[in-house]
Amino acid sequence: MSLQKTINGLIRDVPDYPQPGVLFKDITPLLHDAVAFQAVVSAIAAEAGPVDKVAGLEARGFLLAAPVALELGAGLVPVRKSGKLPWETYAETYDLEYGTATIEVHRDAFAPGDRVLIVDDVLATGGTAEAAASLVRQAGAEVAGLSVLMELTFLNGRDRFTDLRIHSLVAV
Repeated sequence: MSLQKTINGLIRDVPDYPQPGVLFKDITPLLHDAVAFQAVVSAIAAEAGPVDKVAGLEARGFLLAAPVALELGAGLVPVRKSGKLPWETYAETYDLEYGTATIEVHRDAFAPGDRVLIVDDVLATGGTAEAAASLVRQAGAEVAGLSVLMELTFLNGRDRFTDLRIHSLVAV
C-alpha cells in the first residue's frame, strides 16, 4: 500500500471539533502505528534537504518535528502559543480557519543564516505557517521550506506562499 493510502486510512475525521462547522483531522491513529509513523517521519526528512533547525508548530507539529529533527541531525525549535515560552520571544498574531491566535519563538532559537524547516501536521489556511515563517525571518534565519503531513487544498493555504517550498504527504 502507498504511503498516501496508509496516511489517509489512519487519519480520523472528527466533525464539529474544536467548534461547530470544523472537520478536525485527528492524526493520533497514525501516531499509534509505529511503522506508518516512521514512514511519515522518513518521508518528511527525505524531502527536507540540509537544514540547521526544524521548527515544530504547536502542538501536533511537535510530534512530527522532533523525530524529523533527529533524523536530519538538526536542532529542534518549538513554536508555541503565546505565553508558553519562559524566555524572551518574538511573537506573531495570525488568523485561523476558526479564529485568531498568537505564536512565539525564543529570540535566541535561531542563529543568523540558519536554514530552518517548518513542520506541522496540517496546512489549512496557511496562517500558522505564515506566522512561523515570519518568526524565523525576524530572528535572521532562512526558511528552507514547509513540510506538512496533510494539506487541506480547499482552504487554499498554499496560495499565501509564492517563494516557499511546500511539501505535503497527502492533499485532501
